[in-house]
Amino acid sequence: MTTATEDVSPPPGQSPPDGPSWRAAGSMLEAFGRFPGWKRLGAAVGVYLVCLGLFAAVVGTQKANPIGVYDSIVHSALFSPGSLPEVLLRAVPIVLAALAVSVPARAGLVNVGGEGQLIIGAVAATGVGVDLGRSVPGPLGWLLMALAGTAAGALWGGIAGLLRVAVSANEAVTTLLMNFIANDVMLYLLYQPWKDPTGGGQPESRPLVATEVLPRLFGSSINLGVIVALVVALGVYLLVKRTGWGFALRVVGGNQEAARRAGLPVKRLMVSSMAVGGGLAGLGGMLYLAGTQIQLLPGGTATYGYVAFLAAFLGRHDPLKVVLAALAFSAVAVGAPGLQLNYGLDGNVIDVLLALIVAAPLALSAYRKRAF
Repeated sequence: MTTATEDVSPPPGQSPPDGPSWRAAGSMLEAFGRFPGWKRLGAAVGVYLVCLGLFAAVVGTQKANPIGVYDSIVHSALFSPGSLPEVLLRAVPIVLAALAVSVPARAGLVNVGGEGQLIIGAVAATGVGVDLGRSVPGPLGWLLMALAGTAAGALWGGIAGLLRVAVSANEAVTTLLMNFIANDVMLYLLYQPWKDPTGGGQPESRPLVATEVLPRLFGSSINLGVIVALVVALGVYLLVKRTGWGFALRVVGGNQEAARRAGLPVKRLMVSSMAVGGGLAGLGGMLYLAGTQIQLLPGGTATYGYVAFLAAFLGRHDPLKVVLAALAFSAVAVGAPGLQLNYGLDGNVIDVLLALIVAAPLALSAYRKRAF
């Protein structure tokens, strides 16, 4: 194995040149060799560049200019009027549903039910909000709707947790199936008892009254839900990183048998992690309802739960990284419609880009195992 000094040695038969420039170059190379982080950074950049190149090849087959496509995504997501608030508003349910995946993942559980938990949270919040009407002041109404949405989501996630510990039902399967049940519950309510009689026959609930709608901030379309989501994300970070409960979840996720022998209540921790995760997603459904939708609509949060699952994976279940991943996915989704307008591409082509973004960490992990 060569050393940094040998790497910068002159060819045989030649004396090393004198002067500060040679010594400075040798010092820089030696320092570089001591920091493998530079190699990891280079590998990460290279993998993502390959993924961007693959997406460029895909859009190229559709006779679209790849550089123009990327420019359209960035411009539509960040620089067009009203795009940044839309990115933040769309990110609210994605962030909370992604955290709903990350918390159970600490205990080794796979929550694929973010979609259903968002829906059931919005359903519960709608029931409370429409029933209360103008009978309570705004802040109290927001609080009651948030509690209802969180409780409904926690119940939805907790059911899957109970099935896991009671009958060993795979939580990935049960949470996935419960997505469809939640959607059916919502559709039944919208087509039957909650259908707005003034809605022109459309399946939608009565809208929330003005006092129940989350207030806008800074004179923009950004509402209070964005602040709440950020505060909750910080709270989840502290919960899983700085509390005994969070440490116990990591122990259970690392080795259930060792956790059991250490006296930890493994089953209780598993159920509670699923309930907390479901509650987070339920809160996300309520915030999206009261801040953006204003009334319960079919398909209002369609695919958000599945995008959140990808964001949680991309953020490696670290709460703060998950927030960044959710914001990135939200920005990509906001930029997607411009592709159809400007280049005639199907809006679903953006799913290819999302898939490549998620596949990049897998390729990078495989490379690091071989190289480092």
